[in-house]
Amino acid sequence: MSDNTTSSATPARLVVSVPGDTLLNRLTPAPEGVNVIVWDVSGTPPRDHIDIIVPPYMGSVDSLAPLAHVTSQLVQSQSIGYDGVADILPAGITFANAATVHETATAELTVALILAALREIPRFVRGASRGQWDPARATGLADKRVLLVGYGGVGAAIADRLDPFEVTITRVASRERDDDRGHVYALSSLDELLPDADVVVLGVPLTDDTRHLADDAFFSRMHGGALFVNIARGPVADTEALLAHTSNGRLNAALDVTDPEPLPDGHPLFALPNVLISPHVGGATDAMMPRMEKLLRRQIDHLLAGNEPENVVLRT
Repeated sequence: MSDNTTSSATPARLVVSVPGDTLLNRLTPAPEGVNVIVWDVSGTPPRDHIDIIVPPYMGSVDSLAPLAHVTSQLVQSQSIGYDGVADILPAGITFANAATVHETATAELTVALILAALREIPRFVRGASRGQWDPARATGLADKRVLLVGYGGVGAAIADRLDPFEVTITRVASRERDDDRGHVYALSSLDELLPDADVVVLGVPLTDDTRHLADDAFFSRMHGGALFVNIARGPVADTEALLAHTSNGRLNAALDVTDPEPLPDGHPLFALPNVLISPHVGGATDAMMPRMEKLLRRQIDHLLAGNEPENVVLRT
């Protein structure tokens, strides 16, 4: 176990655990009065009380079980999503997600997937790998109607980046409202909105209400040739229904998340030329660790000052 204390003469007022040396090194030197240790939230906790616990990135929900054996002020996730976390967290835990860390990177990937799928980049890559010059007139993004299903931080970041492409953006969220960009529709309006969309981006959190939101009826409402993009969670889409609507060529898809995940070797989705798949890498850029460090330092400052942490999404 590694640790990092700013001054051995200063008693630690906060103990922070991080899952590995990457964050440990980024927090060196630690703020005065803060002791940073390494614990990957497995096995016996190194202390009975750790003020801020940072679990590993992309770990399974079940990996949080050892939190039952340690007290803390805050469990700081490295992910935005927290589906299933409430079911495993012991009582007395304050859990924060990583809002501000991944929105930009996920929006970048979303736009990249849309452009790559519409402009048939995978086709050109396949041609180049065969040593062939294979031109084609592809579909462009300009003047397309984009439906954003889910409008939180990631959805807003996607909208900001799509604006320069001269598209028409329609936004859907859990509740209807108006903001400085205009109207946001409720999920109950999807049946009316889907037929007009050329590109449908799924970015809602995974809940009991959104599981299989994109089902056979959903895909049937999309017009032929439309592009379905999932950067939410795999189970928000019904894989069998998606496979049915893409294997016959009626719809195209670009997926950063799948169900199951990882998608097994040889899965039929891999073989479809009209389906582009990236392996759940929306937030996986070199911007993640610097932004995670900034968030963690802010959380440390909040607790040192006796204030509430930010991004709290669960209290058990």
